[in-house]
Amino acid sequence: MKIDFQKTGGLVPAIIQDSKTKNVLMLGYMNEEALAKTKESGRVTFFSRSKNRLWIKGEESGNFLEFVSVKSDCDHDTLLIQANPTGPVCHTGTATCWAENNDTTFGFLSQLEAIIKDRKKNPDEKSYTSSLFQKGINKVAQKVGEEAIEMVIEAKDDSEELFLNESADLLYHYLILLRAKGYELNDVVKILEGRH
Repeated sequence: MKIDFQKTGGLVPAIIQDSKTKNVLMLGYMNEEALAKTKESGRVTFFSRSKNRLWIKGEESGNFLEFVSVKSDCDHDTLLIQANPTGPVCHTGTATCWAENNDTTFGFLSQLEAIIKDRKKNPDEKSYTSSLFQKGINKVAQKVGEEAIEMVIEAKDDSEELFLNESADLLYHYLILLRAKGYELNDVVKILEGRH
């Protein structure tokens, strides 16, 4: 990996990304020495422009960034560092320097989970999801079974549209079942990660 430190006056931006959640945690600056120290020590080290010295993230708070990997951008003047935070990243005490949570998200599936959670907490008589929760766990589990069978049947045929629609139905009803049991998709992902 080649980094052009001279192009930017000896310092390059270093974007810090959580290696697990993939959320951006903070931005700092590194010189060659800071990058070498990061790799050597296993803790993300920056060059502090205000202190005019190397600075290990967490040296005062104890909230270190454990180094995982580094790569450069296409122009070789910006770093993307993956790390595992040992506590809040921002000096204000938040998980990121943008005051965001550092939770694992699954894009639209996380949005869908939030809607399902809301339908359980705040039932709406017009909502199909709410009606399933009101019918109880047996009905929810039955729907997952029905959708699984329908997906298997469509897998044996050649209709991509029907197969994908049944797959979507299965996933949707599975998310409802998880919520009915008090779990989230992330709970299942943790099990899979543990098996990996």
